[in-house]
Amino acid sequence: MEFKPINRKDLRKGQILLAEPFLDDTYFRCKVIFLCEHSDEGSFGFILNNYIDFDLSQIIDNIPALNSRISIGGPVRNSNLYYLHTMGEKIAESIEIIPGVYFGGDFDSLKKMLVEGDVEKKDIRFFVGYSSWSPNQLDQELATNSWIITNSSKEIIMNSDITNLWESIMKSMGKNRPYIAKLPDGPSLN
Repeated sequence: MEFKPINRKDLRKGQILLAEPFLDDTYFRCKVIFLCEHSDEGSFGFILNNYIDFDLSQIIDNIPALNSRISIGGPVRNSNLYYLHTMGEKIAESIEIIPGVYFGGDFDSLKKMLVEGDVEKKDIRFFVGYSSWSPNQLDQELATNSWIITNSSKEIIMNSDITNLWESIMKSMGKNRPYIAKLPDGPSLN
């Protein structure tokens, strides 16, 4: 899959934010964020490449092991669990973000499906916390070149097995980005 940078004026929900490699914020350095909402009221999304070593069964009682990776979605409300899925209307109150990828929905329905074994690893991604921006904050960060915007895909969003996601997407953008993707952490320290 090939990704192309998008003009910051065209930012909308369903896109990916790639942290610029020289971003001073160590929390977001080399992170990939799936943007679930972007409006005049603010923006929010989930970091796709920041994993913790817990299974869902260790976080929620009476849930069978799913053997899927859980991500730290961001620093906001990091005591709450959120999820993206591909099950659409099977989970009432789900919100479609991009074709085939949904946010949230009725957790009791999801829990029942998990217990009955009707959910596979490829169908769902869990996140502890989320990333958010107040009105105009993300636009200001884009104006200072803190983020690169690109389109997303269901395959990228739902695949938690991709290693080096930031590097892979950056390399696919062409030009000088393959070289940028190989920069070490904290290049200013070298």
